[in-house]
Amino acid sequence: MNPELRRRGIYLLPNLFTTAALFAGFYAIVQAMNLHFEQAAVAIFVAMVLDGLDGRVARMTRTQSAFGAEYDSLSDMVSFGAAPALVIYEWALKGMGKLGWIAAFIYCAGAALRLARFNTNIDVVDKRYFQGLPSPAAAALVAGLVWVLQDNGWHGEDVRWYACGLTIFAGVTMVSNVRYYSGKDINLRRSVPFIVVAGIALGFALVSSYPPGVLFGLFLCYALSGYVLAVAGWFKGRRNLARPD
Repeated sequence: MNPELRRRGIYLLPNLFTTAALFAGFYAIVQAMNLHFEQAAVAIFVAMVLDGLDGRVARMTRTQSAFGAEYDSLSDMVSFGAAPALVIYEWALKGMGKLGWIAAFIYCAGAALRLARFNTNIDVVDKRYFQGLPSPAAAALVAGLVWVLQDNGWHGEDVRWYACGLTIFAGVTMVSNVRYYSGKDINLRRSVPFIVVAGIALGFALVSSYPPGVLFGLFLCYALSGYVLAVAGWFKGRRNLARPD
């Protein structure tokens, strides 16, 4: 064996968060198979939080690596691709026959394509925007629907057509060219007005008041925001074309 390769290892701290996110996604699959859909939905949200931490921890501790990037993508495919597709299929789409599993597959394939495109275009796209709906946001949209309706006593069979439409919408939007604000231009080390801190505290209080409904509403608004920006950009372009030189 190459002694240089033997000396090379992997960074522990960021990969611990990635492994925890992977476990949360796997746990969501297991809970869906056991018909515990609310726990499955919550596990997907936990995976989303952990996935957001691993990259930031790696950058803060300067422990980025090619291994970590590949491991993170594989973890994302399980937690935000396979897990939400299986959860929504078991909860609402199973009784729809072919249409049900086709809708779940559209979502799963959309997540895989979205991750592959993100990895190959990471150095050439505007970092202020995502190209297509990010897979964690799409997973939160699907899981949020399951969570909020389960919490209010609704069964998947009662809303299967809505669940089918939302699943296909999330899958297609992930591979679209619709731009979504990424928030990567926000500098956390910069000073901000006091009102910003108060707004953050108010946001935490709002989420804690009713997590299922508030989180689902937030991610639904985010999923629609890309189309709003696209329509606004289209009207702006039309106005510029109609304006005389």
